Amino acid sequence: MQRFEQRAVALGLTLPLCRVLVGLTNHDGISQAQLAELTDIDTKTLARILDRMESNGWLERRVDPTDGRAPWLYPRAKSKPLVNDIWYLAELTRREAFAGIPSAQADIMVAMLERVESNFASLEPLLPSASGAPHRNERVKSGAARSCRERTASQP
Repeated sequence: MQRFEQRAVALGLTLPLCRVLVGLTNHDGISQAQLAELTDIDTKTLARILDRMESNGWLERRVDPTDGRAPWLYPRAKSKPLVNDIWYLAELTRREAFAGIPSAQADIMVAMLERVESNFASLEPLLPSASGAPHRNERVKSGAARSCRERTASQP
């Protein structure tokens, strides 16, 4: 990510702005709340980004006929070259990251990482205990627990 961000900054873009631009392009007519969830950007930050995008002519807000309080968001034609630049930077960064790795293996690795991310996203949050530490919702296999205790005990 840092490599991508360095390149994006050279174009006057931030990582959150890139996520919003791509999210809008892929989800034409999305609400601000949906876009916040999709991009994992808090609503206040997203509102500032959207205001900037609108003033730059990259975004159009249209009134939702069923709820006048929540406009639909649409990318404007002026944002298309930026989105193309973002995808170019993403591909360039990906090529650098996977240099020397056969594309089939790189694809498998990306798929595995996406699966790990999906697994974590689908987990229920841990409930805090009275002490503030996470409450054990499941039993840990004794070998895994012992290994964890051994690693923790050996750390300074």
